[in-house]
Amino acid sequence: MEIQNRSVHIKRTLHAPIELVWEVWSKPEHIAQWWGPSGFTNTIHKMDFQDGGEWNFIMHGPDGKNYPNRSVFKEIVPLEKIVYEHFNPHFITTVLFEANEEETTIDWTVVFDTAEMLQTLIKTHRADEGLKQNLEKLANYLSKQKPM
Repeated sequence: MEIQNRSVHIKRTLHAPIELVWEVWSKPEHIAQWWGPSGFTNTIHKMDFQDGGEWNFIMHGPDGKNYPNRSVFKEIVPLEKIVYEHFNPHFITTVLFEANEEETTIDWTVVFDTAEMLQTLIKTHRADEGLKQNLEKLANYLSKQKPM
């Protein structure tokens, strides 16, 4: 099935070793610090980081609104891949990790059910720009972490 017209994709090389990148993705105390678009903060209620585990959190927007999020981890391959299914709106996210000495390339794809859903989320929530900001916040957070 064609996904190009209903997906958002970003790829970036981060200046951090894969072990550190994986840690800040897989531990709630880290992900709460960088997740989401610029200006957003997070309260993680549950992050059961394993296949079938739930991830429940609230993103607090700079406008004072709260955005509840619920996802289920579908596939986790340590230091290689995270796949999760997000509900309301429904989408599947796949994040691939590739080590390159002291750097890590992240290949991040979000696939929506329909092209119309993607376009609605781009128009109402700037989903495409939000993904870029999320990755920028991750890179910034990593730059402040001590090497493992």
